Amino acid sequence: MLPRRPRDPLQAVRRRSQELKLQVDSLLSESQLKGALEPNKSRDIYQRCIQLKQAIDENKNVLQKLSKADESAPVGNYNQRKEEERNFLDNLTQQLQELALTTSREHTTEADVPAEKEEGEDSSAEDEEDEEEELEESGGEEEESESEEEEKQGSESPKETSKNYIALGDFTAQQVGDLTFKKGEILLVIEKKPDGWWTAKNTKGNEGLVPRTYLERYDEEEEQASSEEDSEEDSGDTADKARAKQRTESHCSAVRKALSEQENTVDVLTTMGAIPAGFRPSTLCQLLEEGNQFQASYFLRPELTTSQLAFRDLMWDTKAGTIRSRPSRVSLILTLWSCKMIPLPGTSIQVLSRHVRLCLFDGNKVLSNIHTVRATWQPKKPQTWTFSPQVTGILPCLLHGDCFIRSNSSSPDLGILFELGISYIRNSTGERGELSCGWVFLRLFDASGVPVPAKTYELFLNGGTPYEKGVEVDPSVSRRAQGSVFQQMMTVRRQPQLLVKLRSLNRRWRGLLSLLPETLIGGTCYIHLLVFYRQILGEALLKDRTSLQSTDLISHPVLATFPRLLEQPDVMDALRSSWAEKESTLKRSEKRDPELLKAAFLLVYHDCALPLLQGTALPPLRWAEEESEATRWRAIAAFLRQSREDGGALRALLSPDGAHRPFDLSEQAYDFLGEARQQWP
Repeated sequence: MLPRRPRDPLQAVRRRSQELKLQVDSLLSESQLKGALEPNKSRDIYQRCIQLKQAIDENKNVLQKLSKADESAPVGNYNQRKEEERNFLDNLTQQLQELALTTSREHTTEADVPAEKEEGEDSSAEDEEDEEEELEESGGEEEESESEEEEKQGSESPKETSKNYIALGDFTAQQVGDLTFKKGEILLVIEKKPDGWWTAKNTKGNEGLVPRTYLERYDEEEEQASSEEDSEEDSGDTADKARAKQRTESHCSAVRKALSEQENTVDVLTTMGAIPAGFRPSTLCQLLEEGNQFQASYFLRPELTTSQLAFRDLMWDTKAGTIRSRPSRVSLILTLWSCKMIPLPGTSIQVLSRHVRLCLFDGNKVLSNIHTVRATWQPKKPQTWTFSPQVTGILPCLLHGDCFIRSNSSSPDLGILFELGISYIRNSTGERGELSCGWVFLRLFDASGVPVPAKTYELFLNGGTPYEKGVEVDPSVSRRAQGSVFQQMMTVRRQPQLLVKLRSLNRRWRGLLSLLPETLIGGTCYIHLLVFYRQILGEALLKDRTSLQSTDLISHPVLATFPRLLEQPDVMDALRSSWAEKESTLKRSEKRDPELLKAAFLLVYHDCALPLLQGTALPPLRWAEEESEATRWRAIAAFLRQSREDGGALRALLSPDGAHRPFDLSEQAYDFLGEARQQWP
């Protein structure tokens, strides 16, 4: 009898994964059938969760070490199968996490929850830790002894490296081992750990861990020199002011200088406890306000070559009778799913908008326009933000979570920068502003230049600005991995995070994106309108111009005004809705005729967008002002309804009751030399 051929390594891992899945399913079914579990039964399920989690981790480690060379026979799509198996194991781990969290709270009584803890979050975390210590006596003791040894080794760092720091705000110990301190207190930092929590000692000799974001370097010599120059009469107040000024000047960077006024407000809000210590003035919002170089309308302009004698990203295909498609290095669809565990601001400020701003970034500079997507949230779950993956009808495109990304940058560090933000107003002063609630950078290529896989990513947010490193969004919810495996898992679940999905392109999307500028970010709900504009632009600049050397103005209202729609999303919504109605009336054969579609689009644009842009019915667009946005939307809805009843906008345009802005040549004349942009460095 021939011996059985040994199973291939990847096949063995997959078989083990299926066995683990059966055990996880059995455990889930058992917990659901029992309903409210008895304490002993709950503890038993919790312990089995721990054992299963360890088994899954072991299988995942085996999978991680596998390579294609280990297989005895060729395996097709090896990397894809390996990635699918990793995702499968991650899903099992997630199910165990949820079950462990549920069972750990099953036997927590109300008497165990301190009255001063809000919503029982802190107390439940302590109960979880107690249970884990009981359930994992052997493993837990080993982990604790190892962590204690590491802490002892870390605390034995030379005292010569110790330096004094001043506390920028009050901090109350959140865990055992933390050090409580007050604002203005001088601390001696003994050890600086890479996780952002430093070992420090106060003047009373008490030692513990402190968040680095609360500290600033304190130089006694400079302080003494400053105090000697001041008069003895005002020594108290003047010394405090000098120290405050010195702290501000020492921490100014290129970005923070531009945000100095907002920084003062944020410092006040942080000291008051109105916002977490990791919140900052929004970096991307400041860039948007500085000019139009980060607006989508700027990147919609045709790009000139280095010689400025031709267009780099706009070419004409004489055979097809349209603009030529151009592939780019990055061309993908990104879906914003949700944001979890975002810290809440205090009651002293009112949140006007929750949103995510995203752009292409290489670690140093922004390489594209900054696109904004507004989030929705439920009062019962204020820490969870959600987005609309699909936008149909008249639902605003500002809520559209599906975004297209295009870039031809050759930077090896190219990626997407996400900044979560809130627009707010202070209840006491009426002051408005925008804060960053955290940021994260998703690289699009690995170290070898291979694109990252198209899948869902759970991205943990960083605090501070994109130019600060090691800052936590909320130091009270630390990322420090201490205790048992499930303690670490529960800590991870409480971290602020953003869920996004990178999607590969099908043939239709690839064809549409190839007609857009090489660098642009926007919503997929109006991508077909951008394609119309690019085709009309190509005809005017490359086909119908009398001479390629001619620099005369081009009379074309669509070309002259369409880019403004990208900065007025409600008018873009009106055009999108009107075009959808028009397209629904066309026959199938008419939809296949590009010239007929283009002519129909021009008519819809003249009937819808152009009167709205030039009329006086719309008040100026102001971001995150509910009254202004509602007034504009009511005016747009009334105009569309009247235009639909009248069969077009001609009657409204000629009506003596209508008011319009004074005619300006910019409404008709398209100056492509003034609009074109040079090649992005």
